[in-house]
Amino acid sequence: MPFDLEEVLASRRVERLDLHRSYLNPQLVRVLQTLGFDRTYVRGEGAYLVDDEGGRTLDFLSGFGVFALGRSHPVVKAALHQALDLDLPNLVQLDAAVLPGVLAQALVERAHPGIERVVFTNSGAESVEVAIKFARRATRRDRIVYCDHAFHGLTTGALALNGGAEFRAGFGPLLPGCDRVPFGDADALARALAPGDVAAVVIEPIQGKGVYEAPVEYWREVEALCRANGTLFVADEIQTGMGRTGRFFCHDHFGVRPDIVTLSKALSGGYVPVGAVLASARVVDSVFSSMDRAVVHSSTFSRNQLAMVAGLATLAVFDDEDIVERARVAGERLVAALAPLVERHELLAEVRGRGLMVGLEFAAPTTHGRTRFRLMELARKGMFSQLIVVPLYHRHRILTQVAADNVNIVKLLPPLIIGDEEIDTFVAALDDVLRDAGRSSALLVEVGRTMAKGTLAGRRHGRRPGAVGGTSG
Repeated sequence: MPFDLEEVLASRRVERLDLHRSYLNPQLVRVLQTLGFDRTYVRGEGAYLVDDEGGRTLDFLSGFGVFALGRSHPVVKAALHQALDLDLPNLVQLDAAVLPGVLAQALVERAHPGIERVVFTNSGAESVEVAIKFARRATRRDRIVYCDHAFHGLTTGALALNGGAEFRAGFGPLLPGCDRVPFGDADALARALAPGDVAAVVIEPIQGKGVYEAPVEYWREVEALCRANGTLFVADEIQTGMGRTGRFFCHDHFGVRPDIVTLSKALSGGYVPVGAVLASARVVDSVFSSMDRAVVHSSTFSRNQLAMVAGLATLAVFDDEDIVERARVAGERLVAALAPLVERHELLAEVRGRGLMVGLEFAAPTTHGRTRFRLMELARKGMFSQLIVVPLYHRHRILTQVAADNVNIVKLLPPLIIGDEEIDTFVAALDDVLRDAGRSSALLVEVGRTMAKGTLAGRRHGRRPGAVGGTSG
């Protein structure tokens, strides 16, 4: 019998939680059920997810930033259909296909003049792994410096640069020679680089776990310190790149020129996993330094034709629809619309970020509700954030995320194609949730009821509930 995708989806959709519980990650199912986030989505349309009951959820998470163009963008979809119909000769391996070269050129042309080469990967974490590997080869040094609160990825090498203890715990000794410094502290970075044995500083222009920023002066010092000490400056733009902050690369805001830039997420167009490492010719050619080293680094699927098509179509949409400028304008409007809520609600301490990468930080009020806030924090640090995320989802059908574990920060990563309607919807919803959070315990009861229902659903499958923490990506 021929494979029928529609039939599989229709006949097996009801089993989806059981399938994940049995064959994938049962703890994820527990989290989704506890929060009541276990809707069955059947379609994605622009900034919205559509479930099996026809309900529409406004997506302010966008797959951790993957869906910069929204979901199911017609240009990317059409390009992939065309690629399939052409029966392209894929993954010949001993070949120099056209499309990887065209996409590499398009990326180099969007970077500063010091970027001349591209190495393709399958993900953001793999891009970070390549940056570590190539920096060590280029400098003949072993040490890597990264910042506290950094993310960078969860594969073993990238995990060695991850500032979150919750991600590192239990995985044994990680890559040696990786040293952490405080984010935004140029003096600490100077001390770390002083011995002259650091291959690279790997750093996010805006830290995804918390949406933490550093002043422009800091970035100028980072670049100067790296140059003075013969250390490569690696900008991890996996989440901040591709227009997310209102410039194609976030580091362009600071006027700095990294030696290596890592990309992924939005480059995929939301369809085919793809990542890229952009670097100087000196760095890349130090790895591919002779004919017998032409394949000393490779990745089986990294230059696959469908990924290249997705990347090229995505960049074409960026140009044709002026996506970067749209992100800048929408970001400014979103932050401006949120600003009055800081004045109106004591619980909302700060709104920060650039473009459409925005962090909402919450803190204990000085007047009404202070005791309630602190009791929640005693129960589990960062728990108040769920008091925002859960009702945004259930009351207003808006998907957001806690920015990191143990912090009261909600991160907003909406698609870059959102307009005034989506911004107004979100701001009104947040205003409503904060109003109830500040004036009584009703919201706490509402969220507690939601989580209790999810817990009971989990128990029907014979499993006890666990703590629900924040996630990051």
